[in-house]
Amino acid sequence: MIRQTVAVIDRSAIAANCRVITEMLERESAAAGRVAPGLVGVVKANGYGHGAVEVAATLEEAGVAMLACADIEEGVELRRSGVASPILVFGALSVSDLEGIVEYRLTPTVSTPAAARALADLAERRGIVLSCHLKIDSGMNRLGFRHDNLARTMPDVLRSRHLRFEAVYTQFATADVPELPYFDEQRRAFDRATAALGAMGLGGIARHAANSAALLRDARAWYDYVRPGLLIYGIVPPPLASSIPLRPALSLTSRIVAVKGVRVGEGVGYGRRWTAGEPRTIAIVPAGYADGLDRRLATGGSVLIRGQREPILGAISMDRVAADVTGLSGDPGD
Repeated sequence: MIRQTVAVIDRSAIAANCRVITEMLERESAAAGRVAPGLVGVVKANGYGHGAVEVAATLEEAGVAMLACADIEEGVELRRSGVASPILVFGALSVSDLEGIVEYRLTPTVSTPAAARALADLAERRGIVLSCHLKIDSGMNRLGFRHDNLARTMPDVLRSRHLRFEAVYTQFATADVPELPYFDEQRRAFDRATAALGAMGLGGIARHAANSAALLRDARAWYDYVRPGLLIYGIVPPPLASSIPLRPALSLTSRIVAVKGVRVGEGVGYGRRWTAGEPRTIAIVPAGYADGLDRRLATGGSVLIRGQREPILGAISMDRVAADVTGLSGDPGD
């Protein structure tokens, strides 16, 4: 038997989202008299739950400049599936098995002195020069070389004859919090850091910084590449808004398994969080928080039944949810 509740991924929506994002970047860049940035398609965490292999193939067909994942294992999976595009690995690599970097032609990130040493040692043993991206910590305080300490940390890294840096990047901490000025502070810190790197001899390389939220907020953060994640999957990072005509790539579908009446004063579901003030008809759908249905949808959430939006009643259970279908002739199987 096949369970009735499934997630449906629309690959054409992902391709369409890439297209409209690219068109927006090209249009606004042309108006500003600059070259449009390339697109780095972020497929970490199994393509944001959409299926990394399938999403990567779709993005590759759409012509993205590069793909990006969280760790070596994710990159290996993409290569084994036939992906040929450059694959950037975001994660810290100082305690990883690095052989996959070389074997599967992945582009590692140098984000710590330990990672730089480990990658340089690997490249020296292999007798190769390893192409890398360099990460700058502009204030998020996770991975990356501190933007205000490069004079001390970078000379040893840049002296390595076995590492070649193709790009430098950073990560914004508050791009999706418009009321905070920290986003612009980080952008300026990154600009100062890249200027300092140029003075050390690492000039003229590509730069990237903008995730989905930064892409929408400020063209000054676009640099040479942008790294949309949520936007590719059709989601605008809240609380931001956008006029880009995105299409959500994922829908969760199911079928009604039971329809029943509820009398005045009776409750529905765990905790009796909803009680009927008048007779109602409810539909039981075998989908719940185990399927990714957020429990907060118990208040104000809804489902589509026969094309009509019907409110969710009561708590979201692990594998059940109730919807109000009063006045709608909903039947099992709908």
